[in-house]
Amino acid sequence: MKKSAYFLGIAAFLCLGLPAFIAIPNTFEKVRIEGGFISGTLNKQGDIHSFKGIPFAAPPVGDLRWKAPQPVKSWTGVRACDAFGPSPMQGTPAPFGPWSAEYLIPKEPISEDCLYLNVWTGAKSASEKRPVLVWIYGGGFNSGGSGCAIYDGEATAQKGIVFVSINYRVGPFGFFAHPELTKESGKSASGNYGLMDQVAALRWVQKNISAFGGDPANVTIAGQSAGSMSVNCMVATPLAKGLFKKAIAESGAGFARPYPSLQQAEETGLKMAQSLGATSLADLRAKPADELLKKAQGRGPIIDGYVLPQSIADIFAANKENDVTLLTGWNEDEGLAFGPMKNADDYQKQIRQQYGAKANEFLKFYPGNTDAQAATSQRNLSRDMIFGAQNYTWANIQSQKGKNVYVYRFTRKIPATGEYANYGAFHTGEVPYAYDNLRFIDKSLRPLNAVDQELARTISGYWANFIKTGNPNAKGLPQWPGYSTNTKQIIVFGDQTMATSLPDGPALDFLFNTMRTQ
Repeated sequence: MKKSAYFLGIAAFLCLGLPAFIAIPNTFEKVRIEGGFISGTLNKQGDIHSFKGIPFAAPPVGDLRWKAPQPVKSWTGVRACDAFGPSPMQGTPAPFGPWSAEYLIPKEPISEDCLYLNVWTGAKSASEKRPVLVWIYGGGFNSGGSGCAIYDGEATAQKGIVFVSINYRVGPFGFFAHPELTKESGKSASGNYGLMDQVAALRWVQKNISAFGGDPANVTIAGQSAGSMSVNCMVATPLAKGLFKKAIAESGAGFARPYPSLQQAEETGLKMAQSLGATSLADLRAKPADELLKKAQGRGPIIDGYVLPQSIADIFAANKENDVTLLTGWNEDEGLAFGPMKNADDYQKQIRQQYGAKANEFLKFYPGNTDAQAATSQRNLSRDMIFGAQNYTWANIQSQKGKNVYVYRFTRKIPATGEYANYGAFHTGEVPYAYDNLRFIDKSLRPLNAVDQELARTISGYWANFIKTGNPNAKGLPQWPGYSTNTKQIIVFGDQTMATSLPDGPALDFLFNTMRTQ
């Protein structure tokens, strides 16, 4: 009788539709989420379960191309979530610049059917309420995916955090506006499908993460590059209100130069449709994904009046952003070259033509008296225009509003061989340190040493503390002072970790004000 009552009790519990862990011996767990049951895998140490390729929305294909993410269709039985879902539609990834294979997604599978996420957890029951991190990848809004090696969540999960990484549509599939799409939407808006995917994933987390031992009331969103810009958009959009408490923004935001307006994006969409020979939305949706990829471009977020009602700067100026505690920063050598470096004469000539009466002041901050000095200034300009001035501005806004913010500068010149030795503290270089994933780095290209191991321990410790409490500090780590516009104290992650004053605040102030008025 006792045995029968036990099984009847379990059956009654499951009929309630409540999330629960149900042990399957040795290597798997079975979890109920929206859509049905899933199973995952257990790591070799036996302390972390991973669930990869969990669908959080219906496949955005066919008539769902360029529509807001739709609900998942339920399935029967137990869905095996033991491998990453397809990465979003994009060109075949190949190493370039400083980015060797471990910084890129796998070459296969890549598909329009890409709305999947992944969960790593060390929880033993649904009642643990562990803090949650949701990771949003970079890639210029035209590439990327959650299956990249350096985004692995196991090490972060071993620090007591439920790690979630998500996919979102990129390129012309994620950011494409057209008058017919605007009319069809019912929101008088189109274009920000990639951002809507991110919101849908965050809503999924709110509804389902407790099944994995996570706390939906303690969610941090984090991202790097376009992922950091996405974090900035999630803080700005009213659609994400109440879905997270903290934000980590690594090298990217959208303050200095506004994203295109809906009208501008629609005009681009009409030109794209014309180039494809498409006279209707039905024609566009019938086009093979490969053809769209070859002939179209997605330019990233749009001020569409719905996902982004106004520019990022205007949303923050009106105090309409979502309230967060912020950790943000950028890297020393992450300037991206878009062509050959100009010599001193050509560099100064360009600055004087472009900035007129401000040129002399400009050249004080970014001088070019010699070819070597001009090359350094061009790299620093690229870094500061694309990344530094953006995250610095966000930190200042956060501080001026009396909110907590912590600022870092990653300066570690990562040991490397051959051409990789030229990149120093490159764009994305901090990511495997922050998430304790140096084990994935190709040591034949980057012979990391004890300094790097200690730096990863330090940075990942700060990140974990911030995700848990909103404060990166804890016993055993150097003190990281809170940032304010008065002191401009930051922490530098270099050969040593130390607090210092931001060295180039005046240059960033000048550059931001110049960019904003151009």
